[in-house]
Amino acid sequence: MDWWLVFAIFLYFACAALILAEVFVPSGGVISFCALACLIGGAVIFFKHSTTAGWIGVVTAVIMVPSVLIFAYKIFPKTRFGKAVTLTPPERQKGDAIPDTPELKEMLGAVGLVVTPLRPVGMCDFSGERLECVAESGYVDKDKKVKVIDVESTQITVRVIEVEET
Repeated sequence: MDWWLVFAIFLYFACAALILAEVFVPSGGVISFCALACLIGGAVIFFKHSTTAGWIGVVTAVIMVPSVLIFAYKIFPKTRFGKAVTLTPPERQKGDAIPDTPELKEMLGAVGLVVTPLRPVGMCDFSGERLECVAESGYVDKDKKVKVIDVESTQITVRVIEVEET
């Protein structure tokens, strides 16, 4: 095997290592420039050896560069440095947000109490769970009993229950 080919392969490995380094070390593009120089140098050496070797080198580079970048960005958030510089997603706690639509669909027919006046939107309490509701018709006073008659996406529509006097 020709030593120039070994050197070209070495340049491709150096390019991959430099791409990885660029993800983890902020250099303002200096490391990327060096990686590009290694890649171009390796490709030139491959083409000087033969056209077939040159095209194999180009195809290898087209596969290698995105693969190394994807790998680097997959492992980056798991590193100590990555954890320090990336934001963690907020933890969702029960009661912090509107329940998902399937959970709300189970509310159909539930009876609750108006906590804030519905004008036509307000809060209702269903067995300790406070949810935003829309009145079927206009204004509903506080402390009235309501029944869920419709759930559309995250919107709960309620109707006032008339209390029968005995």
